[in-house]
Amino acid sequence: MHLRKRVLVTGGAGFLGSHLCERLLADGCDVLCVDNLFTGTKDNVAHLLANPYFELLRHDITFPLYVEVDEIYNLACPASPIHYQHDPVQTTKTSVHGAINMLGLAKRVKAKIYQASTSEVYGDPSIHPQPESYWGNVNPIGTRSCYDEGKRCAETLFFDYHRQHKLRIKVGRIFNTYGPRMHPNDGRVVSNFIVQALKGKPITVFGDGQQTRSFCYVDDLIECMLRFMASPDGFTGPMNMGNPVEFTILELAQSVVELTGSMSKIVFKPLPGDDPRQRKPDIALARETLGWEPRVTLQDGLEKTIAYFRDLIAGKVGDRANGFQYGQDT
Repeated sequence: MHLRKRVLVTGGAGFLGSHLCERLLADGCDVLCVDNLFTGTKDNVAHLLANPYFELLRHDITFPLYVEVDEIYNLACPASPIHYQHDPVQTTKTSVHGAINMLGLAKRVKAKIYQASTSEVYGDPSIHPQPESYWGNVNPIGTRSCYDEGKRCAETLFFDYHRQHKLRIKVGRIFNTYGPRMHPNDGRVVSNFIVQALKGKPITVFGDGQQTRSFCYVDDLIECMLRFMASPDGFTGPMNMGNPVEFTILELAQSVVELTGSMSKIVFKPLPGDDPRQRKPDIALARETLGWEPRVTLQDGLEKTIAYFRDLIAGKVGDRANGFQYGQDT
């Protein structure tokens, strides 16, 4: 008879996944972390390996997995454009085949399952801020479509398994999240700006910098995930998860320069294709049903993230520092 809740986290060695594994262990769970280590890394979970209730399994969820668990968090999928556009067919397969495999596992073992969906299901939104009822404005054949449409299809599969097989599902739409353990070369705006500032390189702002984003610190997001998963089974979502405080990209760049004390200059480059002009979650549903809203300010979150990247560049955080020798180091 097992007393600890057995939880599977796919993508568990990634940025969000590693923080989730940490919280689940702290909450007394038995955690199975599954990751193919394409964008995740052992460094993110190295500090957990000595815990007898933590297990790391290298596995690609586009192939079936046979384990016994009580809950599943499906976070596996490259989430930054540089990574998901590297092998777009594999990205779609991870979202779609991965969802089918994890849903099949959940059905077999009667587990509750959470799908990490994304604000990208809204595409370049014509409604602002974006409520869960908005169907989106997505390009189905663009360079970002492998991720956007892959995640949209995964949501379809989750709700069809729920309707057809009475599966207990939770679908969370995650907006921009940042914090320690972000990949230094993932091309995301927060990590890009911090790495550029700390190295004294020009800070590259795409377009005029007036496009907006809402940035949620990782600890706040994980708290929302856990509360959502613990909510009544009949409540499936989809639910927006993110910080509704909006900043322009230029404001973010200026904050990073100030907080790092960098001499870096801000330079402007052409905007990439299908880049949304505005991105802000309507989190009324999370507030009402979970009593949740973000608590960490952008300044406090950036300071913690900058401290992590300072250590990383100085070679104080595992082997990830070597990551600066390859990939896009802009």
